[in-house]
Amino acid sequence: MSDPRGVIGLIASGAGGTETIRTDLVEPALERGWQVAITLTPTAATWLAHTGERARLEMLTGFIVRDEPRLPGQRSPHPPMDCYVVAPATANTVAKLALGIADNQALTTAHEAIGSRAVPVVVFPRVSTAHAGHPAWQTHLATLRAAGVHLLWGEDVWPPDDPGVEPGTRRLPTALILDLVERVTTAR
Repeated sequence: MSDPRGVIGLIASGAGGTETIRTDLVEPALERGWQVAITLTPTAATWLAHTGERARLEMLTGFIVRDEPRLPGQRSPHPPMDCYVVAPATANTVAKLALGIADNQALTTAHEAIGSRAVPVVVFPRVSTAHAGHPAWQTHLATLRAAGVHLLWGEDVWPPDDPGVEPGTRRLPTALILDLVERVTTAR
C-alpha cells in the first residue's frame, strides 16, 4: 500500500453488491492508497455480520464498522473523511437522502456530509428498472444533484436490472467509483 491519500467514508446499504464491498471497493481503495471507514444501514449490517464480512472488513481497515450511533460524550471511532461514497445505494437510501430522512446511522452520516458540503459525496444507486421508473425517482436524483452530490447513474454507468433478477456475477463498478472519488477530491 502506498502512503495514505486520505479517508473514504464508505456507506453501504442492503443492495446487491454489499456482500462484495470488501473485494469490489475496500481492497481496491486500499491498494490506491486510501484508508476506508465503513458505516452500514441496519440491513447491510445484518447481512455482513451473518456472513462474517463485517469482522473481515474491520480487520482489513483497522476501523470498527459502524451501524449504530455513538453514545453522548463518546468520540467518533472514525477519522475525519476526505470523501463519502454511498455504494451500493438502494432506492430507499436514495429517496431518504433526497428527502432529508436520517433514521439510521448510515443515513445520518450521509446527511451531515451532504448538508455541510465540507467534503464530496459520491452516490452509486443500485436499483431495478421498477425503482428507476417510479415517478419520484428523477426528482430524487435532481434533488441530490442540486445539493452537490456526485451521482454515478445512467445506462452508460450501470443499466438497471429488471425487478426480481438476481445480481448474479455483475460486480460493482470499482474503477468508475474510485476514479470519481479521485477526481472530486483532487478538485477541492
